[in-house]
Amino acid sequence: MVVRLRLLLASLLGGGLLLAILCLGAQNLDQRPSLNLGFGRSAPLPAGFLVGIALVIGVLSGGCSAALLAPRSDQLPGRE
Repeated sequence: MVVRLRLLLASLLGGGLLLAILCLGAQNLDQRPSLNLGFGRSAPLPAGFLVGIALVIGVLSGGCSAALLAPRSDQLPGRE
């Protein structure tokens, strides 16, 4: 349980820190294309911001899945 909680908190903290740095760095970018989503267009966002959001989502989803798939402490080998 402690390992899962530690993985989850580290993932959330790392993702939040990456998102904060990304938002600070993307403020003064001039080129702001918008995405065609099929049913409409997104707000004009910098391309680096879109790539950064994909990275942050990957960090969060990977960390959360690692926390969910980690073995419980009573299932570890050598524990009786």
